[in-house]
Amino acid sequence: MDIENFAFQVIAKQGKARAGLLTTLHGDIETPIFMPVGTQATVKSLTPAQLDEIGVQILLSNTYHLYLRPGADLIEKFGDLHQFMKWNKPILTDSGGFQVFSLGDLRKIDSDGVTFKSHLDGSMHRFTPEKSISIQEKLGADIIMAFDECSDPENYQYSIKAMERTHRWAERCIAAKQRKDQALFGIVQGGIHADLREQSAVFLTSLNFPGYAIGGLSVGESKVDMLNTIELVNGVLPEGKPRYLMGVGTPFDLVEGIRRGVDMFDCVLPTRLARHHAAMTLSGRMNLSKAAYKSDALPIDDTCTCYTCQNFSRGYIRHLINAKEILASTLLSIHNVFTLVKLSKDLRRHIIEQDFDEYAELVLSNLEKEDS
Repeated sequence: MDIENFAFQVIAKQGKARAGLLTTLHGDIETPIFMPVGTQATVKSLTPAQLDEIGVQILLSNTYHLYLRPGADLIEKFGDLHQFMKWNKPILTDSGGFQVFSLGDLRKIDSDGVTFKSHLDGSMHRFTPEKSISIQEKLGADIIMAFDECSDPENYQYSIKAMERTHRWAERCIAAKQRKDQALFGIVQGGIHADLREQSAVFLTSLNFPGYAIGGLSVGESKVDMLNTIELVNGVLPEGKPRYLMGVGTPFDLVEGIRRGVDMFDCVLPTRLARHHAAMTLSGRMNLSKAAYKSDALPIDDTCTCYTCQNFSRGYIRHLINAKEILASTLLSIHNVFTLVKLSKDLRRHIIEQDFDEYAELVLSNLEKEDS
């Protein structure tokens, strides 16, 4: 594919873990990287300035949600998604496939695409590979995703059908793509079935995408199956192209995914946990609504350098939670996103310094603590 302003290089390796540099029109991205999710052109409770201060390098936004509200045509009138949400760094948009397929009885899949009811007002809509690409080109993200089908990872027979459909749709996405300043990534499917995942990775590699995603994980399968699938797929995907594990983002997942050659992650978890009063730390999660924190003058994590931990106590955040103040979600979101962004940065540094395994084991041993 002919693409402008996009490149990827691996600058250091230890085992299968990689430190890389991803170049896009809106800036460089140091990998491995965690991408916060801004589903509806906003990372919930955080401003672009706060995300920039946290050190976020790239955001993810959602094609399905932005198509329904406010609409891709309206966003295009503002210039693109970068202008609309005032984020001048890279953006990745997913294809809308996962959201559409999550609608259950509200959608019907056929060989050409998917017909679905809006979860907002019940109106009928249709996504095809061509429609998904058209929407994403109007949104103007730096990285866009092929339209795929995410199936039940345990169902072998249906995983075959979904994988074959994903492959046909990938070819149609390539044919439909017109903009040269966006990188289109293919998505490997096949459930937790080794033969299907290998077949999918081989086929999509033959299409010569500039990057590849592993889809259909973290949807109910065991951690062992997830990690085995990651290892298998990354053993097939080309060495010189970025690898993106979709919808995965706990500290454990980052460490083990990077250990197996993943470069990019996204997940709604850090801001979702914040809205449920939980803080992510490298010693496990903390439920800040507990009475035990009422008079606690310590920060969430006294080793953390985020804005929240440098300025506010556990007791204050618990007060905000009890008072149902919006600031509680903001402060917890700042901390949670910072935790994953910094962990990615630290893991990258240890790959470059060639002591990744030692640091990874230290992180994993600390994560055994849990306060939920």
